[in-house]
Amino acid sequence: MLSLDDTGWKDLHGGYGVPYDVSVALRSMQGGNDVWEELWNELHHQGDIGDASYAAVPQLVRIAGMAGSRDWNFYSLLAIIEVDRHRKGNPPIPAWLQSSYDEAWVRAYQVAVMDLSSSTDSLTIRAILAVLALAKGEVKLGALLSGLDTSELDEWLEEHQAWSDSYES
Repeated sequence: MLSLDDTGWKDLHGGYGVPYDVSVALRSMQGGNDVWEELWNELHHQGDIGDASYAAVPQLVRIAGMAGSRDWNFYSLLAIIEVDRHRKGNPPIPAWLQSSYDEAWVRAYQVAVMDLSSSTDSLTIRAILAVLALAKGEVKLGALLSGLDTSELDEWLEEHQAWSDSYES
């Protein structure tokens, strides 16, 4: 895992394809500040991610894993980075980062299993399920779970399961 003090962060690229030193936001997050909006804006842009996105994952898992609770932002950002890692045109994970990235996903799975038992928020539950699927290598299922909003889910269930006619609630 790249240390937050490593000067190499300034050479990494975010979702816009330009250098983005995500270590600044990660240090701020570690200090208890809410930086999710910045991370969403800089690490992912219309399906594009960069090496800063990959490098952020182990630190996000470390920092959020120590927190008392996690919300949909943590799980959804991990999911979108992992899903878009498979998108044509995005860079591969750098060899120097592969081991840390893989280890972070093992830990993310463990944290997700723990959080699933206590989470009651629908958006967070769906994001946790996406991370669980992705951690098990189910990329298409993870992409579906992470990209589906409530109205799309309702529409799909109605169309394919006649939900309102066949099921209660």
